[in-house]
Amino acid sequence: MPKMKTHSGAKKRFKATKSGLVKRGCQNKNHILNKKPRKRKRVLRQGDYVNETQERTIRTLIQAGGKK
Repeated sequence: MPKMKTHSGAKKRFKATKSGLVKRGCQNKNHILNKKPRKRKRVLRQGDYVNETQERTIRTLIQAGGKK
């Protein structure tokens, strides 16, 4: 079996923290921002963590050839 490659899209969107969680950016912050309240846009600026149900899948995509 050849080595599994890192998923290019996933490595741009997710980062693994030292504590073992996976960080991600919030969605809904790219366009049609006129109708969204200022508070909502401000909250969307901050990152969030991947849900534990999908964390294992994301981890395999971003850690294929790198650190574990």
